[in-house]
Amino acid sequence: MKTRGGYPCDVISNTWNLNMLDSMRHKNFRSSGLKRGRHRIRGFTLLEMMIVMAIMMILAAITVPRFLNIVSDINLRYVATNYSGLLQSARIQSVRKNDFYGIAPTTLPTGDTAYFVHAHALSTSYTVGDPLLPVGARIGIHAGTGSGAPGEATLNCGTGCTFASSSSFPFFNARGLPCTVSGSVCTQAPGVGYLTLLSTTSLTGNVSWAAVIVTGGGRIQIWSCDGAGNWVQRN
Repeated sequence: MKTRGGYPCDVISNTWNLNMLDSMRHKNFRSSGLKRGRHRIRGFTLLEMMIVMAIMMILAAITVPRFLNIVSDINLRYVATNYSGLLQSARIQSVRKNDFYGIAPTTLPTGDTAYFVHAHALSTSYTVGDPLLPVGARIGIHAGTGSGAPGEATLNCGTGCTFASSSSFPFFNARGLPCTVSGSVCTQAPGVGYLTLLSTTSLTGNVSWAAVIVTGGGRIQIWSCDGAGNWVQRN
């Protein structure tokens, strides 16, 4: 048997082969690791970025207008609810003070319109401390019929009840019932109620409508209109 350095040649040969195999495996492992690393840090191509941006723009074009309309509707319902609360305050005051009280508009120092409960039935000027409802510039309030709201003719104040004349804001007598002002007297007209219509236009141009009705019996109702002109009572 041939020997080299005291070791059989075939043992030396096998050892060399194993060392070469380990070296090749280590080299292949490093090479594959570098490839994986290069693949892992590869960025987006311009085409991929353009596709993502196009998808984002499409989604924004669909969702943003709907979101703006929803925000506009919520704001309108908020004002309608507060206006209803203002009417309820006027009704309570009329019974408590044994006098007639109503709603009147006023202009704030900021130039915005606000509505308040008369501190006294004969006063039409706002006094600090009176219940007050500021209304933003995007909210329109129309007293009485003839606002042009869709399906307005379907609104009513109860069986056998008609709305007071246009531009009339609600008034309540000492019994908390709707009445019609004539000078210093507010006379109850059986079967007469009040209608106030509120509208707002969103940034997309969509117009939303709400209504606050005082029935002949003095009940206060809040209504909202859907896109098809149908009115739904909210309380």
